[in-house]
Amino acid sequence: MTSSRKNKTLFIDKEAASALELVKDGLLFPVTGLMGEAKSKKVYRTGRIGDKSFPFPFILAPSGTRNEQVISSLKKGEEVTILCNDEEFATLIVDETFQIDPTERTKQIYGTDDPAHPGVMATFKRLGSWAISGEYEIINHKPSKNIQLINETKIAIDAKHTSSLFMAANPLHRAHERLIRQTLDTTDLLVIFLLKPYESANLSYEIRKEALEFFINNFLPKNRVIIVPLENSYIFAGFNEIMIDAIVAKNYGCDRLTVGRNHAGLGMFYDSNSNKSIIDKVVGIDIEIQIASEYVYCDKCRTLVSKNTCPHGQHHQISYHANSILELLEMGILPPAVLIRTEISSFLLSKVLPDRFKNLEKLYYEIMPTGGLLEEHTEKDFYQDLMKLYQTTSLT
Repeated sequence: MTSSRKNKTLFIDKEAASALELVKDGLLFPVTGLMGEAKSKKVYRTGRIGDKSFPFPFILAPSGTRNEQVISSLKKGEEVTILCNDEEFATLIVDETFQIDPTERTKQIYGTDDPAHPGVMATFKRLGSWAISGEYEIINHKPSKNIQLINETKIAIDAKHTSSLFMAANPLHRAHERLIRQTLDTTDLLVIFLLKPYESANLSYEIRKEALEFFINNFLPKNRVIIVPLENSYIFAGFNEIMIDAIVAKNYGCDRLTVGRNHAGLGMFYDSNSNKSIIDKVVGIDIEIQIASEYVYCDKCRTLVSKNTCPHGQHHQISYHANSILELLEMGILPPAVLIRTEISSFLLSKVLPDRFKNLEKLYYEIMPTGGLLEEHTEKDFYQDLMKLYQTTSLT
């Protein structure tokens, strides 16, 4: 229901709402609430909250002329209603309002304010020049049940170590599978944070989750893997992404975080005569961060290998670029099994292009060996059997 108190109403998007929910659930600790001007400046200067790392101030500065007019007119102690998607999301008692520099804020998050950088302009457009702090309460808030699930699973399997992975699995491919297996091989329980991006150029969360669940249920010890949905808001962007990942994973009860060597936020820098990464900046967050190998398919080794151990060079290696694999699926092309497990690519293609065949049963029986049995088949069945034909070698 839309609030009638227009002069004391702020409008935010789903990204801001998800960040506020994370804080309310204690999942961004050491952040415990919206920051005022003095604390924001200190965090910006030190990169810490107390003795723990946090890369930038946690503030609420929604864009829009109306939002800025409302925030700039508010007084301490006033109550403001916060709307998200035209629904009442939260109420806030004003403690402080202050001006910020959206360009500086964007640079804090991404390490650059270059508009050519992916995400910079999108984030800049959603930032206003006025911030507001104060205690807030989320309306009809339902705390996450995943922390309880993780704790119960730890007890059930007597887990000594709990590792975490953050992935979009857009789509889930063979290198993802290897990374999951490698991580699970050295831990008792694995929590996979499956990201829910706000971009349209993605498979839906439900499709990606179903594909991941299929892999877990059929090819892994499923009692040792938990999927946790995570809204992939702007705070997880930029060169500080790994630090925020580590904080969230720790607050969910994980003691290890595995990141890929080609992770965008792992960029190296030179300091005090030595090479360092963002991992070296993490202070006070008691979690072990492990860097996994980058996996490729080598046509000489004829298997999936780590780039660290394959001697054959890049010209013999197939890299797993999710965007390119997704492009094949969107064009209706069944990716080779070396890129995606056949059962998963068949499922994904049936979801990306549903009902693409005029007469599936006729096509199926005309080109597939059927053994004379009349059975109803799905598009997923068709793609799986089609892949078997692709892999037939007697005439090739």
